[in-house]
Amino acid sequence: MARKTKEEALETRNRIIDTAEHVFYQNGVSRSSLADIATAAGVSRGAIYWHFKNKSDLFTAMFERVKLPFDEMIAATLDAREADPLARLRDMTVHCLRDITQDPQRRRIVEILIHKCEFTEEMGEVMRRHQVNVREARIHIEGGLRNAVNKGQLPADLDLPRAAALLHALITGVLTDWLFTPDCMDLDVDAERIVDAWFDMLRLSPALRQAKLI
Repeated sequence: MARKTKEEALETRNRIIDTAEHVFYQNGVSRSSLADIATAAGVSRGAIYWHFKNKSDLFTAMFERVKLPFDEMIAATLDAREADPLARLRDMTVHCLRDITQDPQRRRIVEILIHKCEFTEEMGEVMRRHQVNVREARIHIEGGLRNAVNKGQLPADLDLPRAAALLHALITGVLTDWLFTPDCMDLDVDAERIVDAWFDMLRLSPALRQAKLI
């Protein structure tokens, strides 16, 4: 009986998250209340508060779903034993861009974060978590680039922090533009060329070299 109750609780939790995803996408986060989500999910508000502290906590649980598949890819770029970290970093970047065209759930959640979430006081914790995620992403990218430099795949004087910031900006900028105007590019087709252009810049751009001390 206890096992069934635990399974039922997990099923209810997942239903709430699934419903929140669709309600946030349809109405925007600031215009969606927990009461709206409870009604759409067919549960009481008490059931929501049993699983989540507030709307911010529910939003975070929804967003965490799309982060998990990248953990393994990130680990490969950082692994000192990886023979080709640059290729792994390229694969990860292409996947970030292309997967959003192929996975409707990922597309909805990323679009909610980028275009349908106002960082109001109520969503302050979400904003802080997102800021942490951005900083961590840049650190991971920088680590992957450093790994590639150590393997002789990139110039030894590459400005790693600047290069990492640019790659993160490339990913978020392309996704933002494509989600807002999906007809502006065929991202599924163009993802590899966009990423390869950036990697060419890494290898060749003098602006991405560390300043030489006089």
